[in-house]
Amino acid sequence: MPNKKNFWTQQRPDNKWDTQQEGGGRASKVFDTQAESWDYTKQRAKEAHGEAFLKGRDNQIRDRNTFGHDPEKSKG
Repeated sequence: MPNKKNFWTQQRPDNKWDTQQEGGGRASKVFDTQAESWDYTKQRAKEAHGEAFLKGRDNQIRDRNTFGHDPEKSKG
């Protein structure tokens, strides 16, 4: 089940970069550069208290940031 708090940056077939909400059918916004898209993705994830994921050109996750409530560390 998709988590609507998560956002992804990924490259499109036209070599532009988009930000997409997890489970969304289309891009929220399209950018010329990866850096612009990644900044916007992190901003959206921060507002939603979710996670931001960056997919590289090889379609593998290159980076991720978590925003919001981190659970307490547990013993052992």
